[in-house]
Amino acid sequence: MDAIGGLADDRALLGRTSTAERVADILRTRIAEGFFPPGTRLSEDSIGGALGVSRNTLREAFRLLTHERLLVHRLNRGVFVRVLAVDDVLDLYRTRRLVECAVVRGLGEPPFPVDGLAAAVAEGERAAAGEDWKGVSTANIHFHRELVALAGSARTDELMRGVLAELRLAFHIVDDPRGLHEPYLLRNREILDALRAGDRDRAEHLLGRYLDDSRSRIGEAYAKAVDGGE
Repeated sequence: MDAIGGLADDRALLGRTSTAERVADILRTRIAEGFFPPGTRLSEDSIGGALGVSRNTLREAFRLLTHERLLVHRLNRGVFVRVLAVDDVLDLYRTRRLVECAVVRGLGEPPFPVDGLAAAVAEGERAAAGEDWKGVSTANIHFHRELVALAGSARTDELMRGVLAELRLAFHIVDDPRGLHEPYLLRNREILDALRAGDRDRAEHLLGRYLDDSRSRIGEAYAKAVDGGE
């Protein structure tokens, strides 16, 4: 299995002290990138062997990711990458709107530190120019993480990391990254331009509309994809 083989390349990331947290970081990234799609059963033997970690360490990593709602344990069947319900997707967008709009509303006086946002916008535009639509999706995630980082709160960063990681499970089910993410490239730049101009109110307005539209579009596409797979 290619995903398992690729994990062996990540063994160096564990360093000399293999910990469950580091294993969880690696698996979280692999899940977010779609190497382990929703519904995939994770083999303890294959993953533990690829990473060179003990069964106990791997089980602790699974427990951490289950707590983050990325994995689910099914009695007598094993551990699986979670498949979200449509209501989960909608709730994730409600959470995003509460958090992201509050971050923008709570910004101090301009100028705002938007270098990270600008880099994410440029990353997305480069990916789109090369028709790398999964790259556009990744850049979009980076944009929203950088946006939340403007709050300067480690707790908010951690919350958003979990929300966005969970949401990417839905993106993998829909499997139309161009249709999902290309329309928002221009909107990311509009938000960036508003913040560069010091117009916090306009940025919040643009962001709220953005998230409402995205919730409707992705919620509908996800519902169709889930129904079609049944």
